[in-house]
Amino acid sequence: MFRSNNITARIFERQICTPAPGTSIHRARLFYEDIVPSYTVYDVECPDQSFRKFTDDGLYLISFSRDLQDLIVYRPTWLSFSCNEEDCNGHELPPKAKKFESFFTQLYSVSLASSGEVICKDFFLYLESSQFGLFATSTATAQVQDAPSVIGAVHGIPSIEKITFHILRLEDGAILDERVFCNDYINLAHNIGVYLYDNLLAILSLRYQRIHILQIRDSGDLVDVRCIGEFCHEDDELFLNSFSQVGGNLNNNQPIPETSFLGVLKQRLLSFIFRGIWNEESDQTMRMQSLKKKFYLHFQDYVDLIIWKVQFLDRHHLLIKFGSVDGGMSRNADNHPAFFAVYNMETTEIVAFYQNSADELYSLFEFFCDHFHASSRSSLHMNFISTHSNNIHALEQLRCTKNKASSSSQFVKKVLATLPFSCQSQSPSPYFDQSLFRYDEKLISAADRHRQSTDHPIKFSSRRQQVNNNNLKFKIKAGPEAGNADGRAKKISSFLFHPIFPLALSIQQTLFLQQAVVNIHFRAFGGRDRDRDR
Repeated sequence: MFRSNNITARIFERQICTPAPGTSIHRARLFYEDIVPSYTVYDVECPDQSFRKFTDDGLYLISFSRDLQDLIVYRPTWLSFSCNEEDCNGHELPPKAKKFESFFTQLYSVSLASSGEVICKDFFLYLESSQFGLFATSTATAQVQDAPSVIGAVHGIPSIEKITFHILRLEDGAILDERVFCNDYINLAHNIGVYLYDNLLAILSLRYQRIHILQIRDSGDLVDVRCIGEFCHEDDELFLNSFSQVGGNLNNNQPIPETSFLGVLKQRLLSFIFRGIWNEESDQTMRMQSLKKKFYLHFQDYVDLIIWKVQFLDRHHLLIKFGSVDGGMSRNADNHPAFFAVYNMETTEIVAFYQNSADELYSLFEFFCDHFHASSRSSLHMNFISTHSNNIHALEQLRCTKNKASSSSQFVKKVLATLPFSCQSQSPSPYFDQSLFRYDEKLISAADRHRQSTDHPIKFSSRRQQVNNNNLKFKIKAGPEAGNADGRAKKISSFLFHPIFPLALSIQQTLFLQQAVVNIHFRAFGGRDRDRDR
């Protein structure tokens, strides 16, 4: 641990001291306690675009045109200027610092959306090992009552005429491959319906209840691996078709209706539930009573379950969330019953099944939360996101909330409602590391979400350092420097932190009104900490 808060002393100490094995990166991250965004350029002159996020390696800033037709990619740079006077530290930044291009260089602009489609601005996944970006475009969503009736489609799920996924090489903007889904529904908001693990991609079709597993090759090609839903093995469909032909010959060539069978995944689930209840009792009479009460009484409820969400746990296992159709389309599904299943793709077996109030699953989540944040093995930056299984401060906060909860069951349901996690939904910025900084998570957090804007600066305080009873390190304020003139207008803010540099964008948008106010927060080396002095 560093004994001094002086950066120069820390660098010298790093030269002469060897960190304990396995702690070199953690030790290096301690430098961020004193290298913080200390200066804000308010209301930067920038193009009228929708800024999405920095890539996890910090090489690119992803943005979309306001009409959601074009992708614009920037390279983060650093503001530089010269001063010919003796006292340069006392000077304000030059006028060019008010311009967006002083901090970012546009690499290219690519038209993604075809006729009738728009870019899904809340969707983006990054394959760091190859510097590939996955984007999505779609047509408008049809209402449930307007959705075409199709065999195999779940009633009550809306339809989108066309959804297109695009694989781009971010280095030069080349479109490498595309995959189209027609008359389907995939929840693209905040990457909810798509999960990326290493080079494997899971896409959940809510409308047809299929989990499409694809592989992203080094060439950028999207290759089908398997489709989980009606079938689990690659030859299941061939087997059923051959059985249907034999059965048709035996029944005067009358084809078997397509709705005669439950999907193979649903059959696997029902079988696992049945065997679990069967094994609970050894006495035959008690066993049958238990089956009647716990299985047959709720059989139709189990049959009616649909997949809400899915994520990889590793290259072989999926965490699948099941629930009702109404809950799957609800904005707040906390009040709907839900179940979790762990599915092995190789053996096609359900290996675990829990209700959303199960204490056993909550214990696994509390102590092994990092395993649920399954990130690609090549992504170094994502390994340092603070969770209650790797950070004592996050764990204390979770347990404090648990102790205050009036109902333990409702608390467990609320916590487990976050599962499965959305892919790449949290910022790996060190300023969200709860072992280094303390901040109000009601106002800002690592989660990729818009938040209600406030006119007050958001404070980041040091967890360890305290000088003259003051541990404030820096502040972040969205919106105009003098505040908003119209206090009645509803405003939302988003914050884009660079994963490595002391650099962040705050974007404040007034709903249904003018262009967003973009502020740039950065480390002004050599100058005074203007934001902290205020």
